Amino acid sequence: MSEQKEQQTVGRQARHVVVVGAGMAGVQTAVALREQGFTGPVTLIGAEPHQPYDRPPLSKAVLLGTAEGSAFDVDFEALDITLRLGLDVTGLRPGAHELDTEGGPVPYDVLVVATGAEPVTLPGSEGTQGVHLLRTLDDAARLRPVLERKHDVVVVGAGWIGAEFATAARAAGCAVTVVEAAEHPLAGALPAEVAAPMAHWYAQSGATLLTGARVARIEPGVVVLADGRVVPAGAVVVGIGARPATAWLSGSGIALGPDGSVTADSALRTSLPDVYAVGDCASFPSARYGERLLVHHWDNALQGPRTVAAAVLAADGDGQPQPYDPVPYFWSEQFDRFVQYAGHHAGADTLLWRGDPAEPVWSVCWLRAGVLVAVLAVGRPRDLAQGRKLIESGARVDPERAADPAVPLKSAKL
Repeated sequence: MSEQKEQQTVGRQARHVVVVGAGMAGVQTAVALREQGFTGPVTLIGAEPHQPYDRPPLSKAVLLGTAEGSAFDVDFEALDITLRLGLDVTGLRPGAHELDTEGGPVPYDVLVVATGAEPVTLPGSEGTQGVHLLRTLDDAARLRPVLERKHDVVVVGAGWIGAEFATAARAAGCAVTVVEAAEHPLAGALPAEVAAPMAHWYAQSGATLLTGARVARIEPGVVVLADGRVVPAGAVVVGIGARPATAWLSGSGIALGPDGSVTADSALRTSLPDVYAVGDCASFPSARYGERLLVHHWDNALQGPRTVAAAVLAADGDGQPQPYDPVPYFWSEQFDRFVQYAGHHAGADTLLWRGDPAEPVWSVCWLRAGVLVAVLAVGRPRDLAQGRKLIESGARVDPERAADPAVPLKSAKL
């Protein structure tokens, strides 16, 4: 390397990278920068005062009191990553390359937006005593006494988080009623015919599931439904979805999608120079599926940071980032079942069942023009692992063999 080029590289490496958001995506971005050889200053800003932590255990071990916390096992000091915790970021001024925060302006050379998602609240319930969300460590701490005292609990929303909380509440001995506005659980994630068998899991666990039921209002000790039914409620937990936490970017000029996500490109660069976005707050174009994806799951927050780090280093003239186009993956532990999903089934033209959904274990495969594009596995982790590899390779499969649960899914490849 020539002396001039070496000096330029050193100068770029000295650029200050600021990561806003200290969840999985933010922490992994800071770590990935170091792992990939970035030597400049890195600052990680988190709105919560707690040491950065992982969220999935909040609805499981932390909630049930079998674990006190879920802090990431990262030595930030050894990695020379500066933590600024308990600091709210309120705005972005890209022309000045500065963030507005409650503690004053924070300059950056490179900015990574990793502010995640925030839960959707039930209209009219804000500030109501006994109404809870489950997104943060503090939320879990407030809910633990609810379970310890075995309150009657009403869960609003039969999505992933609603099912996981209902599972924990039943394990703690609470009477649980789940109220879902749609006609089946997981309405936003799965088609009715696939989600319908899951409705029986609630009754099997001792929980009551009310579908096609809307909440009219919450009163002390009860939830009043739109049809006049009254459900006893010592506590109410709202789990009706999440949206990208991007309101603080208003007025910055950054491009946002209709869903509120930062519209990143295939290298997770935003419309603003020197600004990247990753995790739950960012959507990205998927060549694999031919559409822009917004993925609110742990695995996306784990994988995306490697692309961001590579893109930052590439901007320094060090390498070339690979397009970010993962096979989306997530899992859920609910009602003594391990549920896994890989892929994206929108646009699929064929649905195949592997096994009987009335049984404890079964899977579903989605094909598009003969190509496997998604798989849902209930208690069949081998189907998920093999299916994910087939999806990654764009493999065509034999529908007859893929529908036979006795045939390994990998053996259905054409």
